[in-house]
Amino acid sequence: MNIAIVGATGNVGRKILEVLEKKNFPIDNLYFVASSKSAGSKLKFKGKDIEVENLENFDFSKANITFFSAGGKISEQYAPTASQQSIVIDNSSFFRMDPDVPLIVPQVNSSDIKNMKKNIIANPNCSTAQLVIILKPLHDLFKIKRVIISTYQSTSGAGKAPMDELLQQTKLSLDSKKIVSKNFTKQIAFNAIPHIDTFVDEGYTKEELKMVNETKKILDKNIEITATCVRIPVLVSHAESINIEFENEFTIEKIRNALNSAEGCEVIDERKDGGYITPLEAEGKNETFISRIRKDNSNNKAVNLWCVSDNLLRGAALNAVEIAEAYIKNK
Repeated sequence: MNIAIVGATGNVGRKILEVLEKKNFPIDNLYFVASSKSAGSKLKFKGKDIEVENLENFDFSKANITFFSAGGKISEQYAPTASQQSIVIDNSSFFRMDPDVPLIVPQVNSSDIKNMKKNIIANPNCSTAQLVIILKPLHDLFKIKRVIISTYQSTSGAGKAPMDELLQQTKLSLDSKKIVSKNFTKQIAFNAIPHIDTFVDEGYTKEELKMVNETKKILDKNIEITATCVRIPVLVSHAESINIEFENEFTIEKIRNALNSAEGCEVIDERKDGGYITPLEAEGKNETFISRIRKDNSNNKAVNLWCVSDNLLRGAALNAVEIAEAYIKNK
């Protein structure tokens, strides 16, 4: 396969490189593509230096598959052109709700790739990706009626500049110096901000509605879901507190077994100090970890659980590469 990565110099682009190398993905030619600012620089792949090419004049016919990881505006402008000559796997939000573009988490709905009409496949929001990988096996067994979710999302979900600002603000705070936030609506160091993306209808944010709409598109439009999304002072990995109400009877043991057997999931749930996974421990790992599984003591048809996943991997780079693998397998 000939592979191109648009946004190769960014957080997710670099992670895609790591995943491709670790998986020993079948590549004949690899093209790094970025803005004119990065064009001419070099990135390493399997010990070899590859020069970054300018997006403005890149020939997409050279690539069988093109990963887009440069934001919605770039995808809007260049992905339709690229898709005329290459299969596009897009990490931005731009095409996710397009009815002609499948929104894919391979462990959940890889068969939807066959519905592709524009040569574009969308990668879901990072917080959605780790959610649906958990919901799928439980929905198959017990039929999910409703999901209530609160997220605790790392700064890497917003890009490299917010990660750098978290480090800068932390130093300023420890030195008792004044902090002026640049990438956040309030101070992020030693704080939590219940606001990700812009406000839209009825007081919700775009991030919250992404989770609602994307989960319905990927899994089941009949599931009721509501979300609150929070940015926390963590560099990598998103955590989620999830309450799931089922239509059918369940047991905690069956839930544990279903999740432990599900591809991409791992249950680490000991009811003792430290018997759970935190964002720090999930960083750099492919699995979505599930902990704190317990019955909702206010609703005998519901369960509470906690999950953590590396958002740059499961929510972006790893999922994108797994989409490519699913496409190759099913084509």
